[in-house]
Amino acid sequence: MGRRIVITSGKGGVGKTSVTANLGMCLAGSGFSVALVDADMSLNNLDVTMGLEHLVVYDMGDIIDGKCRLRQALVKDERFENLYILPSAKVNAEKISQAEFFNVVKELNDLFDFVLIDSPAGIDLGFHRAVASARETLVVTTPHIGAVRDADKVCNLLFQYKQERAHLVVNRVRADMVNDGRMMHPHDISSLLKLPLAGVIPEDDNITVSGTCVNENHPAFKAYDIFKNFILGNSEEIYEPKRAGMLSRIINFYRKG
Repeated sequence: MGRRIVITSGKGGVGKTSVTANLGMCLAGSGFSVALVDADMSLNNLDVTMGLEHLVVYDMGDIIDGKCRLRQALVKDERFENLYILPSAKVNAEKISQAEFFNVVKELNDLFDFVLIDSPAGIDLGFHRAVASARETLVVTTPHIGAVRDADKVCNLLFQYKQERAHLVVNRVRADMVNDGRMMHPHDISSLLKLPLAGVIPEDDNITVSGTCVNENHPAFKAYDIFKNFILGNSEEIYEPKRAGMLSRIINFYRKG
């Protein structure tokens, strides 16, 4: 029996799908079997982020309609032997019930070490369908007031569900802006939302362009490796954006003046 983790957010555009994809690749790279589930029935772009859209034949809707078996709909990643995605349905989201979605996730749960569910942004039907199928939640936000405010709404709704764990992931952090006070520090966001940090991911143009980082030279690579170890329980370390030294702080102070 594997772990079912939903990756969600209150606001769109915070990199939730990218977090799902990169965490999945890190776990698969460590030898775990991983299934990535696209629960966003409207945008359904997890396959694009993973670069696998050309391999999609069936999707979740086809499984539920009885047109194919679960294994037929799974798309194998081209880089990792033990990583698969389940594409979202090309049907009206309301046609897939919470129970039907749960049954598909449960079947995956018996086959994989990790099932990562990429939830749609927001707090409507899609959010509840995805969260109800998981035992753990990762709430993704960026250090911007609008994203944090929407994340707070998600955090309040999580209390309705019997989650084993709920953690925060702060994405697209810029150390220079954190240091000079133009961007909230991840730990401050964690305190504000009353949700413990699981991961901090720096801004990385490579991810912005491609959606994934598999090159160890990418700035976000180390951060995702630290994040993965936290999820595995191997470490309590959190990636820290480097704070400016005293001289840099003095210079920044006078620049502001």
